Amino acid sequence: MPTTIALGFAKFQDNLQITDLQEATVTVRQKNVRDAVARELTVLDSFVTGSYRRDTLIAPLSKADIDIFVILDPSYYSADGYANLLDRVKRVVKTTYPTTPEISRNGQAVTVSFTDFKVDVVPAFYRQGGGYFIPDSVMRGWIATDPTQHVTLWNQANIVHLQQLVPVIRMIKQWNRAHSSLLRSFHLETMVLQILNNVTISDLPSAARFVFDKARVASKYVVNDPAGYGGNIASYLDSREKVDAVATRFETAYVQAVEAERLATSNQIPQAFAKWRTVFGDSFPACG
Repeated sequence: MPTTIALGFAKFQDNLQITDLQEATVTVRQKNVRDAVARELTVLDSFVTGSYRRDTLIAPLSKADIDIFVILDPSYYSADGYANLLDRVKRVVKTTYPTTPEISRNGQAVTVSFTDFKVDVVPAFYRQGGGYFIPDSVMRGWIATDPTQHVTLWNQANIVHLQQLVPVIRMIKQWNRAHSSLLRSFHLETMVLQILNNVTISDLPSAARFVFDKARVASKYVVNDPAGYGGNIASYLDSREKVDAVATRFETAYVQAVEAERLATSNQIPQAFAKWRTVFGDSFPACG
């Protein structure tokens, strides 16, 4: 068991990683799902994307989503057929996985809920000028995006931050999960990316406190797709009540992080560990 704050945060990062066996399972499963779609539909390309490719996915795997992008032949496209396309992909997946607990249409994807983790299948079309169009049955239309650009941007930023950006993102995502998951994963990642732009990450505790501090301001929630497509990805926070709830969570986390740092500075290490566990939940280790 760790006895210093630095070792505690190192163990915390280990706890957020999926295991090698789970990694192998994901590799096989995602290929099988991609093959299942390609057997029934004309697929021009397909690849894994999302937090798995950005290396920001956090354990446990049972609470994670593995995103698969499937680029379809344009003959399947219809200007008002976003919902029909998702339903068609859902039927195709059901052909291969008839006994899977749940396969459902979920906004921009078809979610396949296996017993150990979920796979989101996102149908897409090449977009003239770059990027892709994906359906959105909630917003009732087509969204322009480019997840390959997101991977590049995250990798580049992580290099600039000497490989410390991804660990910070994972921590903040675990905080969000431990406190009601009010923020969507990609939105939260983008917020952290922007908050830490041109900021030097000296250590993980101070980086977490810094993010909580800056995120207390509601204007930080309004962020556009960093790949240059679409509008505000925080549009789901569509009421004052939702915004206030998020701001309150960040305020509480900031106060707790400040207190945890104070306790560590005062050499009250067990108490500092306990305070960080309040912030991040049981994924953060106990002292000693």
